[in-house]
Amino acid sequence: MTAHKHLKERIRARMARTGESYTTARRQVLNALPPSEYQLLGGLHPDAHAIAGVLANRGLLHPGTGQPLSEAMVLGVGGGLGAGYILWEFKAHDLRALVFGFRNSWQYPDRWARKTCQRLGVPAAVHETGSAGKADAELRAAAGQGVPAIAWADQQALGYRHLPAWLDGRGGPPITVYAIDDTAGVALIDDRNRAPLRVPLDALAAARARVGSYKHRLLVLDAPAAELDAGGLRRAVRDGLSEQVEHLGQRSDSFSLPAFRKWARLLTDRRNAKGWPTVFADRVSLFDACLSVYEGLEPSGSDGGNLRGLYAEFLDEAAGLVDAPALGKAAAAYREAAARWHEVAEIALPAGREPFAEARRLTDQLQAQVEGGDAAQQAAAATAASLWALRDRWRPEFPGDDQDVETLLTTLAGTVAAACDAEEAALGELTAAVPRG
Repeated sequence: MTAHKHLKERIRARMARTGESYTTARRQVLNALPPSEYQLLGGLHPDAHAIAGVLANRGLLHPGTGQPLSEAMVLGVGGGLGAGYILWEFKAHDLRALVFGFRNSWQYPDRWARKTCQRLGVPAAVHETGSAGKADAELRAAAGQGVPAIAWADQQALGYRHLPAWLDGRGGPPITVYAIDDTAGVALIDDRNRAPLRVPLDALAAARARVGSYKHRLLVLDAPAAELDAGGLRRAVRDGLSEQVEHLGQRSDSFSLPAFRKWARLLTDRRNAKGWPTVFADRVSLFDACLSVYEGLEPSGSDGGNLRGLYAEFLDEAAGLVDAPALGKAAAAYREAAARWHEVAEIALPAGREPFAEARRLTDQLQAQVEGGDAAQQAAAATAASLWALRDRWRPEFPGDDQDVETLLTTLAGTVAAACDAEEAALGELTAAVPRG
């Protein structure tokens, strides 16, 4: 099996024409991939999907199955899961919003990407520059020649999620640029969409330049230079498993499992300045915070959700690869953790009560429309307008009284604590299952 319908035929045709070896011909063919042959596979998590999608389209295959590496495998090899919780307060907009870190090294996306590629044995070139002209040249040197390139960009500036102007500069996850069409003045983007999605070149340039911490950053994977063998993949999986156990076993309350325990406490802590009863004493932006919980935990959120189900898929794959059947039990435990986080999302944004039900419907619908590419952009714009109008309507107040707020926070705290228990139980199962030596 190959990632492209006619890949082997094209490689053999080139071999016959040039006399090159199969490896040389394969590299040349993959380094000139026509945009029409790029496969939009869809996905869940932007970082893991970006690497998995590029590797699939660059012909790097799982040595055991002959299929492209799954997004779950990329997530696991990269160290698996993380844990983080931050409550941001934007005083200029009277807004409080949550950020969750559910992937290993979630606060360092470039380090995570490099580490993952290194474990897979895939050469990865990182380009960073302060020059807009050089950034454009580097992008064209890759995508302009048929080589997909992973870029970090500001979501508001890209435009296709139709975010309000005041979110300019808030950032966003990586996207893949797989073609440039100068005639139309657009770039073709892979952001887990399943149909072609085009972004104007000027909007892409502005989005790449907007966020100072990753201004013009570009990651180009030379997958044709790499060949995965079973032994190499087993080592990568073992390294990813070991890092997962070590990382989540730490006691940091910012970047490991205690971060979620901290959040559970803050939901009802009236003495802490960051406690929710204090932060949301005026109820302003509490509705936004509830929506942030849903977006952060559910797969329909723009960042892929809590990832526990995806990691369970990795553990199922890894069990046979490293001959550790006990990983299957750990996979079941992580599915249980995913279910507990789903319950948290259900409490934050209940499906049977308005306006919460409308907010979740619009959130789910917007993500599906973004995945629909250009053809769904008009509908996506209308959905986004309705969603942000709803948020604006309920930002100054909360749709409930004091008793409703107290019940919400108390119930959330208990449900988050149950999710924390499930997380620790899953880590215990994983720790016992990871092969030693």
